[in-house]
Amino acid sequence: MTADGLWLGHGWARRHGSGDNADSIMTQQRRRDEVRTALETVVSRLDEQEKRLADAQAREADIEASLEQCRGGEREQQQRRQQLALQEANLASQLAQVDARRRDLDGELQDIDKRHEACALELEQARERWQQAMTALEQSSQGREGLERARRDTQESLTSLRSRQRPLQERAQQLALEYQRLTTERSGLDQQRLRSSETRARLEEKCAELEEQREVLREPEEESREQLDELLHRRSKEEQALSACRDEAQQLAERLRETEIARQQHERNLEGIRNRLEEARMQVQALRLKADGQDEALGELGLDGQELEASLDFNATESAWQTRLENTADKLRRLGAINLAAIEEYDQQAERRNYLESQHAELSEALETLDRAIRKIDQETRTRFKQTFDQVNQGFSHLFPKVFGGGSAWLTLTGEDLLETGVAIMARPPGKKNSTIHLLSGGEKALTALALVFAIFQLNPAPFCMLDEVDAPLDDANVGRYAALVKDMSDSVQFIYITHNKIAMEAADRLMGVTMQEPGVSRLVSVGVEAAVALAEA
Repeated sequence: MTADGLWLGHGWARRHGSGDNADSIMTQQRRRDEVRTALETVVSRLDEQEKRLADAQAREADIEASLEQCRGGEREQQQRRQQLALQEANLASQLAQVDARRRDLDGELQDIDKRHEACALELEQARERWQQAMTALEQSSQGREGLERARRDTQESLTSLRSRQRPLQERAQQLALEYQRLTTERSGLDQQRLRSSETRARLEEKCAELEEQREVLREPEEESREQLDELLHRRSKEEQALSACRDEAQQLAERLRETEIARQQHERNLEGIRNRLEEARMQVQALRLKADGQDEALGELGLDGQELEASLDFNATESAWQTRLENTADKLRRLGAINLAAIEEYDQQAERRNYLESQHAELSEALETLDRAIRKIDQETRTRFKQTFDQVNQGFSHLFPKVFGGGSAWLTLTGEDLLETGVAIMARPPGKKNSTIHLLSGGEKALTALALVFAIFQLNPAPFCMLDEVDAPLDDANVGRYAALVKDMSDSVQFIYITHNKIAMEAADRLMGVTMQEPGVSRLVSVGVEAAVALAEA
């Protein structure tokens, strides 16, 4: 009756308790579903706000890129205009030199013409005297000898004049050829000057067009600035809304956590009730089996349980009789056989115990030594890592503005433990306030990585460094900065870089390439840039 009553009582408590807990669990489940739905709504709103913010930043980057492209075109036109002005000045100086040379040649030609006329006049006078002498010789033969001497003198004078006239004629021909050459060169220079003037006029027209385009582009720039201000204002509003949504999401997450904790507590309570109920069932079943076994044992002994219960002492307990039974069993066991080898076994076990204790002491000492070594290594590692990190961070902060022409960058640790922390890169090129390096373009990421690699390379330099297509994702302006950085560091390190960019090739001291003058036959060609420039100037 007592066992049945206990079974029914626990069954009633289980039914009623489980019903209340089931209702509570269903209520908690509904609340959790509502909180989860609200949290998903907030997360979707957060994703939408982040997408809109990313679109605004992308539009801002496109506007900055277009403005930078316009500024680059304007600078290129300015450089071309300066080069044409220098070329025109050189042509003007060459033309002035040609004019001076032509005036000198004209003066020499006039002098030679005067000398030639004087020689021709003397020759004509000598001929006339010779003719007169011949006429006088024919008329009178008395003064033949005197006339013969006069004729010889006249002939010698004529020969001398002819010998003097021949180099003058050759010099006159040379001066005529030089005059013709200078005239041709002057005409070529005039044509070149005319072409330069036409080119300059075209460039001035192009500059005017570019100025008009610049003025036209300034208006969209102002509109873009207004749009940027509007987008920034919208961004601030969206960030405020995003912060409110995050707060709301945090509150909902807190409510969800509290609900989950309450649900887990109810489940633990329910599980405890179930365990206690199962234990009560097992106890009732064990008591029932034990009572049946005791009745069978008494029946086999020919005893009646009720008569035995009446004959027992009223104060007798099961534990007292169990204790008496165990004492009796111990006395019987103590009366058993005596082990004569116990002393020898004790000595063996004691010797083994001493050996194990010595081994344990040695192992403990070795572990302590290893712990000290590990602590020393960890301390040395932390110190060297901190020093290396500070030096690389300083070099990176110094090289980044040189590569980008401004801006700032630094390295930061993601954790407090120097043995397990990570390193994050913070890079902000001029004109940008990005919060992560993933918002940079491909060229900006390449320049940032180049600055970091060179900073590490400065810390632990090598005799030479090889760079393979580093300037591939860079534009011309960034390639120029990259080439300047390599030029600065080439004082202490020899750089070998592979490139297809003409700006990077111009910055090199020596060019090496492969050419194929004949089909199927390759040949390595090496050119010293400074020697080639000196040869071209010569």
